[in-house]
Amino acid sequence: MANTPQAKKRIRRNTRRAEINGNRIGRIRTYVKKVETALAAGDKDAAVAAMVQVQPELARGVSRGVLHKNTASRKFSRLTKAVAALG
Repeated sequence: MANTPQAKKRIRRNTRRAEINGNRIGRIRTYVKKVETALAAGDKDAAVAAMVQVQPELARGVSRGVLHKNTASRKFSRLTKAVAALG
């Protein structure tokens, strides 16, 4: 149990940051899912439009420290290959 004021503040801060980071990850997952549903439907136009939205979201996740750089790069690469394979 936290005894010092600094430790108590750190617990409050960590809880708040975890909530914010969870929201960021959820937002990224939502955009990725939009691309995946467009791919599953075979709709290339919707997939391309969704890819335009995914790339900055992944980059923002990396810059905020929510995603590792290589993880975002891998996700974007795989989605790009899948969209290119549609047409």
